[in-house]
Amino acid sequence: MTTPFSNETTTTAQSAPTAPATIPDRSAMQCALNHAVTRGGAPGMVVEVRDDRGRWFGSAGVSDTGTGRERRPSERFRIGSTTKAFTAALVLRLAAEGKLGLDDTMERWLPGLVAGNGHDGRAITIRQLLNHTSGILNYGNDPEFFKRGIGAAWFQHRYDTYAPERLIRIGLATPPAFAPGDAFLYSNTNYFLAALIVEKATGGTFAQALTQWIVQPLKLTGTYLPGAEPTIRGPHPRHYSTLFSSDAQPEVHDATEMNQSFAWAAGGIISTTGDLQRFFGALLRGHLLPAEQQQDMFTTVDTTGPVPWIPSTRYGLGVFAQTLPTGVTVWGNAGATYGSWTYAVGTRDGGHLLASQVNGDWSGLGVFDGILTTEFGAAAERASSPRTHGAGGDTRHAGR
Repeated sequence: MTTPFSNETTTTAQSAPTAPATIPDRSAMQCALNHAVTRGGAPGMVVEVRDDRGRWFGSAGVSDTGTGRERRPSERFRIGSTTKAFTAALVLRLAAEGKLGLDDTMERWLPGLVAGNGHDGRAITIRQLLNHTSGILNYGNDPEFFKRGIGAAWFQHRYDTYAPERLIRIGLATPPAFAPGDAFLYSNTNYFLAALIVEKATGGTFAQALTQWIVQPLKLTGTYLPGAEPTIRGPHPRHYSTLFSSDAQPEVHDATEMNQSFAWAAGGIISTTGDLQRFFGALLRGHLLPAEQQQDMFTTVDTTGPVPWIPSTRYGLGVFAQTLPTGVTVWGNAGATYGSWTYAVGTRDGGHLLASQVNGDWSGLGVFDGILTTEFGAAAERASSPRTHGAGGDTRHAGR
């Protein structure tokens, strides 16, 4: 297998320039970083960019508010729903190997599980799980479940372990929002079901399959699924959270240590900016999946559905296509969890990539706006089409 970035050059915000003429000017990006942190009040933020000029890493703020330790390129952090791109890629790898089919039904792989309350596992396919058109509701929106993660209740439940089947049952306790395939509704329950199918198809755990089929082939040295393990291995920033407080000036808590089995295959992975770029670079360049599965992954659906999603964004299989105010469409995924927001996107040919993370959860997606528009200006528009590297994507649904 060919992996991306085998002959990259590197520049960082923290390394001394050796040849000024070869180092791209990233002062605008550093200003955008500084502004994002000061405006949003986030503890710290990192950005890593890769393009034909090499690699650049920049940071603002701190990893630890107690010690003032600076953010570093090697830090590991919780990536939230960016996990879904890994899960979908794993399913597609198995499809390429003939171990499952995207149009296989739930009943074929998980007989009797998706049933009752109007749900029919015979009518829902794996593809519909991955592009959120199954109609199954998100278990995370269940009021009783959600209450466990607010304020003082979070401290009481931070080490709780959740079996996937338990959370799936919560998602299925409510009738479907629509018939399978009729609309879009973002739901973590879909990705729990997909992960159970991976386990059936491989005969091992989801974490084992992820390591064997994605992490090891791409040499993602800082990426893993922690399961019920509450700590983050290796160097990492503290993860600061308001724990969903509705107060005008909420108290900020250190939420670094927690059991994320509640997020699992929908949002539980830990990674680094470098690993995220290697992974999305492999996806976008066509180095991880054959052409047929590439076509499947990057064929998108409208996300305006019964609960409209991110504006100017369409969803494929574990990835989204987002049209920025500059007119450029970027592809990738983003995610949030307690104390962490992550964004990892690139142009459709994989030639221009950005990965960013904020170690505070109160700023929202808007904290990345200046970062994205600064990096993906109108000059990058030519790179957003899938005409090189055998990408095999569907440009008909690039954005609204």
